[in-house]
Amino acid sequence: MNGRRVVADFLVFARGYFRSPIGLFFSLVFPIILIILFGVIFQNSGQSAVNLPVVNMDHNSAASLSFLSALNNTSVVKVQVVTLPAGMSLSTWLGNQGDPVGLIVPSGFGADFQGHTNVSVTVITDPSDAFSSGVVLGAVQGVTNQFNFEALHGAPFVSVQTATVGSASFTELDYLVPGLIGFSILTSPMFSMVEITSTYRKEGLFRQLTLTPLTRSEWLLAKILWYVVITGIAACLMVFIGAEAFNIHIVLSVYSIPFLIIGPLMFVSLGMLAGSISRTPETAAIVGNVVTFPMMFLSGTFFPVSSFSPGLQDFAHVLPLYYIIDGLDQTMLFGNTGRALIDLAVCIVIALVFFIAAVITFKWREE
Repeated sequence: MNGRRVVADFLVFARGYFRSPIGLFFSLVFPIILIILFGVIFQNSGQSAVNLPVVNMDHNSAASLSFLSALNNTSVVKVQVVTLPAGMSLSTWLGNQGDPVGLIVPSGFGADFQGHTNVSVTVITDPSDAFSSGVVLGAVQGVTNQFNFEALHGAPFVSVQTATVGSASFTELDYLVPGLIGFSILTSPMFSMVEITSTYRKEGLFRQLTLTPLTRSEWLLAKILWYVVITGIAACLMVFIGAEAFNIHIVLSVYSIPFLIIGPLMFVSLGMLAGSISRTPETAAIVGNVVTFPMMFLSGTFFPVSSFSPGLQDFAHVLPLYYIIDGLDQTMLFGNTGRALIDLAVCIVIALVFFIAAVITFKWREE
């Protein structure tokens, strides 16, 4: 491995980076894939109860138990009373567990209810999961109205407050940014490397590279370094523009950086592997898109995985992009470094497998 050759190829590739992408696939096959994916995602919407973790700070008071029982009897939510670790808020706990909604029944709820004193329960929601948030808010508000009517014929002394998972200051865009960064990490390397690998082979450019000192691993490393740079710039721009123009509050922490490095390594290698096993650029484009599009929509990029059906969640956990996005979520939103390290370990293993497979499969010359 010669560093000077890697840098030279990196600079050459950087100058010729922007190339014309695919056409026919986006006009015909892509709409079909979108319909199938959205149909699978939303076919079970509303058919099962939303899991609702509850912290009952009023413990076993009759009023709080009656409130939770009435909430559970709505059949649209499934109440799960939880005990939080010492010093941890429910908002943080929900972020660590990946649950999109939660409820806090405050201390003194029963006494305030009996004394007709104003009291509020707090619903914690994930703005990116509108379905679960809407179901829970509707159910809690309905039960609250029932309690008010029974106690004071509708006088609103029991009310509902809201907060968001991870931080009360987070907006819907805050929750979307990690997925958008993951989307950039996936699409830019994959689509480009699939096209470059197949086109270079067809036009004999790889055969010409055999006349140079450049090795296959050096060529691949130069591409990985380029996409690490592009990914870092894109991520910084997203966070900067989001903060300046839309008042988002998340930042790229030092724990996010490994995902911005391992991600391009993973998908440059996967794109090269897809291009290497395809005989023509047209076939390579199809293979690349068949691999890429399920990850776009089923890895938590635009929709929270927790809102999927159980079978679809299991499938999402098989996709490499899921661990990139979940790792960015944990580092940028929830500060859960333990779970992020697990995601990073999975990403490293997958990336190494793809890299080794790409180097082995990739040949300068056809046999």
